[in-house]
Amino acid sequence: MEYKIINPYKDLNPFIHFYWELKGNEAEPQRERVFPDGCAGILINLGDTCLTDNGSVSMEFGKTYIVGAMNSFKDSFININTHLLGVCLKPATFANFYNYADQNELTNDTVEFEKHNSFDIDKIVGNPFRYFDHFYSERVKSQHIQLQPVINDIHLTNGQISISELSKKNFTTVRQLERNFKKYIGLTPKEYSNIIRFQNALRVIKNSKQDRSLLDIAFECGYYDHSHLSNEIRRNTGLWPSHL
Repeated sequence: MEYKIINPYKDLNPFIHFYWELKGNEAEPQRERVFPDGCAGILINLGDTCLTDNGSVSMEFGKTYIVGAMNSFKDSFININTHLLGVCLKPATFANFYNYADQNELTNDTVEFEKHNSFDIDKIVGNPFRYFDHFYSERVKSQHIQLQPVINDIHLTNGQISISELSKKNFTTVRQLERNFKKYIGLTPKEYSNIIRFQNALRVIKNSKQDRSLLDIAFECGYYDHSHLSNEIRRNTGLWPSHL
């Protein structure tokens, strides 16, 4: 597979992580596994029909899809004629561009977009990333990002902050925080914090020396012991730490 990432126009940085492109280049179908990151995404299929959501959803040529935030991994199946283009939105920024249902209605799902929200396939082919810049620059409805201070607190602690502490720090109740997270992100604050903690653990494992123990990494990343960390990695990736 060929996979590349492009940064958005600077004015879109508060809302968009990156644009991406994936092309298949192998004769035999390949499994592409995506781990949860707390973000929603939008993509268009420019190639053959592509199976995603562990084979339960068929993405057809020329159609645009929204991918809701995930709380577990999902697989797509890539063949030699696969060609996908997408946008990875930052958490809680979907509402800055679209009028749509609460995000918890999209959790773990890939759903075809209505035509008026879809990308224009005739315009996207020539210079897709410039098209994305233009498309989203014109659609920004508000510069205010819901839940941004709360999201910042979670990231600053690498997910190691209790939800009660999070609510107190942001002058709200746990119940209100849960409602807002489900509405704007599609996950509970606990689920989102666990994903950020898991993502941090993956980075630490990747950047650690080979002789560093999993128990030491578990304690650093806020897990009870190495079994707790192993089980969380298994739940989020379908893999044991030794197979990452």
